[in-house]
Amino acid sequence: MSQNTQGSKPYLFSIVLVAVLGGLLFGYDTAVISGAEGGLQKFFQGATDFSYTDAWHGITCSSALIGCVIGSFLSGLLANKLGRKRALAVAGILFFLSALGSYYPEFLFFSYGEPTMSLLVAFNFYRVLGGVGVGLASAICPMYIGEVSPSRIRGMLVSWNQFAIIFGQLVVYFVSFLIVQWAKANTGFEEWSVQTGWRVMFVSEAVPAGLFALLIMFVPETPRYLAMIGNDDKAFNVLSRINGSEKAKEILNDIKNTVTEKTEKIMTYGWVCIFVGVMLSVFQQIIGINAVLYYAPRIYGDMGFTDPMMVTVCTGVINLAFTLLAIFTVEKLGRKPLLITGSIGMAIGALGVAATFGNPSLQLLCMVSIMVYAASFMFSWGPICWVYISEIFPNTIRGAAVAIAVAFQWIFNFVVSSSFVPMFNIELTPGDGFGHWFTYGLYGVICIVAAIFVWKMVPETKGKTLEDMTKLWSKK
Repeated sequence: MSQNTQGSKPYLFSIVLVAVLGGLLFGYDTAVISGAEGGLQKFFQGATDFSYTDAWHGITCSSALIGCVIGSFLSGLLANKLGRKRALAVAGILFFLSALGSYYPEFLFFSYGEPTMSLLVAFNFYRVLGGVGVGLASAICPMYIGEVSPSRIRGMLVSWNQFAIIFGQLVVYFVSFLIVQWAKANTGFEEWSVQTGWRVMFVSEAVPAGLFALLIMFVPETPRYLAMIGNDDKAFNVLSRINGSEKAKEILNDIKNTVTEKTEKIMTYGWVCIFVGVMLSVFQQIIGINAVLYYAPRIYGDMGFTDPMMVTVCTGVINLAFTLLAIFTVEKLGRKPLLITGSIGMAIGALGVAATFGNPSLQLLCMVSIMVYAASFMFSWGPICWVYISEIFPNTIRGAAVAIAVAFQWIFNFVVSSSFVPMFNIELTPGDGFGHWFTYGLYGVICIVAAIFVWKMVPETKGKTLEDMTKLWSKK
């Protein structure tokens, strides 16, 4: 065994940086549809063998989420069978294949540029494939970071994964904006956007996807996983490089004391442990944030802004800034205070949107309310939910428990994103705008319920080791 007396922060930060590329791809893949969906819709509306309705478009825009559910369910199995590192490599390969396939769904079987039902099925297959990669990355990236990070900075490092997700969304917003501006200046924009524009937006993901799939092969496996499969020497070496040899011995002993039973059942620590993890995931979605993130350009367009993509980019910048706020306060203020404060801020923002949407004289106030709503999410439920999911479960059930929690997250992501437009467009009488205030009013009420749930049921985990989770839930 090596006797490295000092841990290496550059080594730790370098492997975390590679892992958070998975978060960037998560954000990139889920947000790329926002810039591409308009041209994609017009392309398939040109089909002659079927009618591409709004319902078909809704399914196509949401099809990646089906893959997300599948990927999150598989994440526990792959993380335990292949290890965290190789499971992330699988995710990277799926991202890469999805980017190429979404760009050129005609590959081998269809004529280029001829929209048909069969081509729509092929396109959605590639989007589902990318969704599986997102599902894997969304569960395993924070798990990987949590398992390599020292307890004193684990929350901060896992929060960087959320920063990468938001950064990935901002990058794709900006890339889509640049593509649109270039096309308007150099081509017949309408025809180009229908035939080629949406393809370019999807294939742009191949660059970060290929980089992630390559770099992940150079990071180590997590010491928790290595200890669980009995490879103590390698576990010690990784721990020693991160923490120093003396601290590594102490951590490895704690790990070994919590993994003596490698086949513990999911309910070993009681239903409350799983319930809290699942409900954190559910609340992160049903507070409605993805209805804003996925449909931002359309929402700002409906509000009357002449350049909704530019406003969307500005919103992305604000989101990024408030995610940084969480990163630099999560270890000082704790997890619970940020979640409760963020829930209250989101409630104020959502209720503000409900009160002002559709009133031209209150357009600016409505935009500010949306930004308050999104910014409050970014310093609370966005990063902190992932911190909790990565650390709240005991070692012996973490892979399976994280898979269940993240699967619920994607199921409710699909429910929110697919129900937003129909709910938003509800009219009791023509033009009354009932759906506008009802939708955001409902999200506001749910935010208040989320704050109460965190206050009453969620334990504070600041400063606790992953091995402390076994003691925490064993007492309950």
